[in-house]
Amino acid sequence: MRILLLGATGFLGRHAAGQLRALRGARVLDGGRTPGSAVPCDLATADPERLADALRTAAPDAVVNCAGATAGSPAVLAAVNARGPAVLCEALRAAAPGARLVHLGSAAEYGPAPAPHSLTESDPAAPLGLYGATKLAGTLAVTGSGLDALVLRVFNPLGPGAPDGSLAGRLVRGIADAGPEGTVRTGDLSAHRDFVDARDAARAVVLAVTAPEPVTGVLNIGSGTARTAREVAEGLSGAAGFHGRIAEDGAGSPRSAALPWQQADITAAGRVLGWKPSYAFGTTLADLWAAR
Repeated sequence: MRILLLGATGFLGRHAAGQLRALRGARVLDGGRTPGSAVPCDLATADPERLADALRTAAPDAVVNCAGATAGSPAVLAAVNARGPAVLCEALRAAAPGARLVHLGSAAEYGPAPAPHSLTESDPAAPLGLYGATKLAGTLAVTGSGLDALVLRVFNPLGPGAPDGSLAGRLVRGIADAGPEGTVRTGDLSAHRDFVDARDAARAVVLAVTAPEPVTGVLNIGSGTARTAREVAEGLSGAAGFHGRIAEDGAGSPRSAALPWQQADITAAGRVLGWKPSYAFGTTLADLWAAR
């Protein structure tokens, strides 16, 4: 099986790459802006016809799109998260209509939900910010493409290699800098989120790629449990042997205030892919700290 992986250098992409390369009989082709990529392309600016030509040469059986932007200007977010998947689908229809597409979406595509509601794939998608809106546009491009295409709507990924700009990355850096008895200053940590291990999300990618029958639409990939950001801080403190103080001095982000609760219903992923999370929350945080 020839698998084209886009976004292999990102947080989720790196985990997906490792598990896809472990598949027996799989050949994973990297696609992107990195020099030496098997399929050189930047979905944000790619010409659909030229990308189609590259896809014909690569002849993938499956394409996994982990490429995405979580920050940047409105133009960057729109180009990467909305235009990118649309261009990819157009090129696939022209060059490799039989290839399976697995695209990573985001829980930010959903809007607010009251506690203790678990979001299902049929709940309204009403994102609060531009990031979520552009990710939703990408999801709609994929689900409306007519291809053998599936969106894995990943909730809040944690685990080894978490980026510095993420909540977990900032906490790891703050704890390391503070020393065992110091103080780590953060914003408000009361918002509830569904944290899922990045390695579990990568396993969902593998299951989607290798599913024997076409799978289309959207599947939630989360833990099924809402936890506060404060629990992430406490878990990392325990893993680090940190006995200092976590000081919630700031008000936190406007999005956290507007979206105090988010929890995934992961029933459909279990039914369709046979997937469920396998990493315990404490294990995820311990491994994250150990890999810093």
